[in-house]
Amino acid sequence: MLDALDWRILDELQADGRLSFNELSRRVNLSPPAVADRVRRLRESGVITGYHAHVDPAAAGLPVAALVRMECFGPGCLLRDPAARELPEIRQLHRVTGDACCVLLVAVASMARFEELIDRLAEHGRPSSTTILSSPVPWRPLAPPG
Repeated sequence: MLDALDWRILDELQADGRLSFNELSRRVNLSPPAVADRVRRLRESGVITGYHAHVDPAAAGLPVAALVRMECFGPGCLLRDPAARELPEIRQLHRVTGDACCVLLVAVASMARFEELIDRLAEHGRPSSTTILSSPVPWRPLAPPG
């Protein structure tokens, strides 16, 4: 269970994952060794899964984004094919409940590339896509539940 100090540390790291332990300790009013220990425990427990840059796909040359819902079951299911799951166009893959087995967030350079991706995904089942027009909330840091 995370306490209030853990959440303060997470809040600061989600805002800037490049903070030094000295700066982080100043912001949460804790000594640098104590902050380092807490961050280490948060990593070891799987709460912190990594540090990365947020990259805008459109600015990086991938302006076409879509959600693709896959209806595929059995041995040909996308979730059972490691090579399909490694397609670079797939930014996120979620196993879901309901009529579909998974939902993908994809980003590609053009509609022609999107069509090619849909054709590849169709080898695993029936894709149904929704093009993303804009993302008013593209990412949001986690906050304490409640």
